Amino acid sequence: MNQTLGQKLFRIKPAVGKTDPQPGHAGTGLARSMGLFPLTMIGVGATIGTGIFFTMVEAVPKAGPSVVLSFLLAALTAGLTALCYAELSFRIPASGSSYSFAYATVGEFAAFIMAACLLLEYGLAASATAIGWSAYLNNFLTNAIGWQIPEILRTPMFVSGEHGMEIRAGHINLPPILLVIMCGLLLIRGTKESATTNAIMVLVKLAILVFFIVIAFSGFDINNFTPFFNTDNSKGFANMAGVTAAAGTVFFSFIGLDTVATAGEEVRNPTRNVPIGILSALGIVTVFYMLVAVAALGAQPARMFAGQEAGLAVILQNVTGQAWPALVLSAGAVISVFSVTLVTIYGQTRILYAISKDGLIPQTFQKVSPRTQSPVSNTVIVCLVVGLVAGFVDSTYLWDMVSMGTLTAFIVVSIAVPVMRKKMGESATKGFRVPFGPYVVPGLSVAACLYIMKDLSKTTFTVFAIWMCVAVLTYFAYSIRHSRLNDSAP
Repeated sequence: MNQTLGQKLFRIKPAVGKTDPQPGHAGTGLARSMGLFPLTMIGVGATIGTGIFFTMVEAVPKAGPSVVLSFLLAALTAGLTALCYAELSFRIPASGSSYSFAYATVGEFAAFIMAACLLLEYGLAASATAIGWSAYLNNFLTNAIGWQIPEILRTPMFVSGEHGMEIRAGHINLPPILLVIMCGLLLIRGTKESATTNAIMVLVKLAILVFFIVIAFSGFDINNFTPFFNTDNSKGFANMAGVTAAAGTVFFSFIGLDTVATAGEEVRNPTRNVPIGILSALGIVTVFYMLVAVAALGAQPARMFAGQEAGLAVILQNVTGQAWPALVLSAGAVISVFSVTLVTIYGQTRILYAISKDGLIPQTFQKVSPRTQSPVSNTVIVCLVVGLVAGFVDSTYLWDMVSMGTLTAFIVVSIAVPVMRKKMGESATKGFRVPFGPYVVPGLSVAACLYIMKDLSKTTFTVFAIWMCVAVLTYFAYSIRHSRLNDSAP
């Protein structure tokens, strides 16, 4: 029987059904090769990265020492959404993260729009973090051997200037292109190898942060926390404007938790391991962020953070009076950003795989190598686009769009929880559930995301609207006619 337009727009894909190939068979699906530890490390690796190395410089001038409360507020917001992710990943253990969650709850059209948001989030985040890697690599080479990458080979062609976009003919940011190539080669070798490499890099980056915390605490001065609030009056807790403004900045240091949910089809025992992986990653990230924030503020007065480049490295150099601790931190930053770029590209390819498997984009993105059981063509295409953007575009144009895509995804995930509970009925009482019922935590999550979203620029909203128009046109021109659910109409 032919489906009406309304039925097509709101048709849902069952969480488990005939439309999904069985995973683990060569050429038809992804292999379930990942355990809990490497899965958790994917979440930590995607979250602890450029954010913790840059965030303090941006956030401390807004809040002063009370920025530690900003980290707590951001962690709480991320935690509310993480609980929603955990419940949905228990009931929908598939690749695609919030795209798959939306497809099983609010319908195909909303799921495709959500996919467009995720592609924006992961694709531009991978490019932006790769650009950050270029800056850290140059800093490391300068401190280690006194040599800098020539400016023409480490600056993009399109940059933001006082009068808008400027074009620098002949310039190319070569290091991020090389980084994306290395990440692509690792991912093509297979998920197990990539996850193992990522886990090693995450452990190295955590060790580097422990190194910073220990040395910074050796120069700790409690007087640096007075006055605690960045205010010219004595209102204290009555004036939280600086804290909430800084929370909006540091929130984006928690956005990598979504990546854990993209691995649902490659995880052993996903109904157990994915929820635990998400919450474990959030716990690890929050502890490290708080320790770094307290150590940094104790070692340096809040007024010194404004405009400070490579802030954490400078703190170590000032505390010790030597250059080698800063060199070690720079090396750790290079490894950290490599790890973030790797898992971000991984998340992008798995979302495209899930969308293609549902017939909404061409089949090229779901073809899996019989030897490595990884989507080779998919990975090559993603790396090509990410590398070109990273090599030629200034990161100033990317971060706000990443934030918009991420916040939209978080909102849809939160809405999907009560919808899923209603659809599943009594069966939704089994397994992991968001506490306090299906409305309190998801509602708070949506409110927190909207509160942060309101401060994004008008340009960001305009570009996002254009991107959404492109997504809608693509859906009606291609996706609605090629959906696999066309073949399963009643």
